[in-house]
Amino acid sequence: MAAAIEAHDLRRVFGDNEAVAGVDLAVQPGEIYGFLGPNGAGKSTMVKMLCTLLSPTSGRASVGGFDVASQASDIRLRIGVALQDSSIDGKQTGREMLHLQGELYGLSKPNIASRMSDVIGLVDIGSAIDDRVESYSGGMKRRLDLAMALIHKPQILFLDEPTTGLDPASRTAVWNEVRKLNSEEGMTIFLTTQYLEEADELADRVGIISHGKLEVEGTPVALKQAIGKDVIVAEVDGDVHSVESELRAITGVDDLDIRENELTVSSANGAAVIADVAVTLKGSGAGVRSLTLRTPTLDDVFLQVTGAHLAESHVTSDDETASIDSKGAGQ
Repeated sequence: MAAAIEAHDLRRVFGDNEAVAGVDLAVQPGEIYGFLGPNGAGKSTMVKMLCTLLSPTSGRASVGGFDVASQASDIRLRIGVALQDSSIDGKQTGREMLHLQGELYGLSKPNIASRMSDVIGLVDIGSAIDDRVESYSGGMKRRLDLAMALIHKPQILFLDEPTTGLDPASRTAVWNEVRKLNSEEGMTIFLTTQYLEEADELADRVGIISHGKLEVEGTPVALKQAIGKDVIVAEVDGDVHSVESELRAITGVDDLDIRENELTVSSANGAAVIADVAVTLKGSGAGVRSLTLRTPTLDDVFLQVTGAHLAESHVTSDDETASIDSKGAGQ
């Protein structure tokens, strides 16, 4: 079966910055693929190339069987895109925005009416569809943006951080909608997110990009199992760098990471090690606020691959976006 999304040695250069440095990727039809990476890692550039908003410098990619460089129009007719920064007109009603989107895709009036009924029910907008968009909550705007991306019944849906800034209830509602699109419509979904639990909940497979390269790829379960170690996390008051060598010398400690007031220990047998870690920390004079033993999470995978927690990576400035803005997305 041909891949729904495919890339071979895909690259994008901005001046001296190689934002995407030779990515190979294959997303199968009907798959939910979670795409993760720190700011500036190449994630946004990769998505823009796949959505035909940015031309590759070299390499090749196809979406729905069409080449992103030479068949952009064919791709645009077959994909839906809900970017984080949407261009919804607050002065129009939700229904007017959906109708306009249908017209832009060349749908007939009967088809627009039919599809509007389908997507309004699918994303649970309800009677608010006839209210002005400026009165919508953040969650409602996000659902309208999703409905607009679905009006032409795309084969492939690109979602760029669809739940950023939403409250937990709205986030869960969007998760349910994504699952429904995938299970009931058989839609291929390419999802970028800054929430590890979102990728863990929704994605069939996850890819993590760092410094322009796809570093790891696999199912969430497989990626977590690849670490294969227990994790001890300590939140402390004070400097523990003075006892770093003592912590590393504890029998059973395989790795140690210290970041500000959080210390993370990896061990094949965390239960046997945690007591010695606690004693060593107490001897350092640092106040221990919490000490937790748990199994690996996707955030541990992300930390191992990129050197930072995902939440930390989104606090820094986005050099990648700045490069696109300064060079022009149409290049």
